Amino acid sequence: MKLIDIGEVSARSGVPPSTLRYYEEIGLIQSLARTGLRRQFGPQTLVQLSLIALGKTAGFSLSEIAGMFGRGGAPDLPREGLHARADALEGQIRQLSTLAKALRHVADCPAPTHLECQKFQRLLRVAGRRQG
Repeated sequence: MKLIDIGEVSARSGVPPSTLRYYEEIGLIQSLARTGLRRQFGPQTLVQLSLIALGKTAGFSLSEIAGMFGRGGAPDLPREGLHARADALEGQIRQLSTLAKALRHVADCPAPTHLECQKFQRLLRVAGRRQG
């Protein structure tokens, strides 16, 4: 197996070397050797970094992501947890879509002032309930 220098892993993945060192420190990835002070990684590290990026984008914590790797760093994805996260994301999408539509209405509302716009008043009430 050909090892990849930390600089090349960083260049190919877009993950800064400092982050790679941190990920190694917390056990997300593992270097296999060193050349001088430079860490060397196996090619599977690039797959792991892609999974970490995907997990972070989906809103998983690094701790949760760490639990998605089995022995030797192979992916061991919890299907139930992924379904739950997908459901939560779909809920957020619906909420954000509704908010975007409301904001567009308010921006284009023909009412003389925003406070005279019924949809804007409803938007304010909903926002007030969420804050309190």
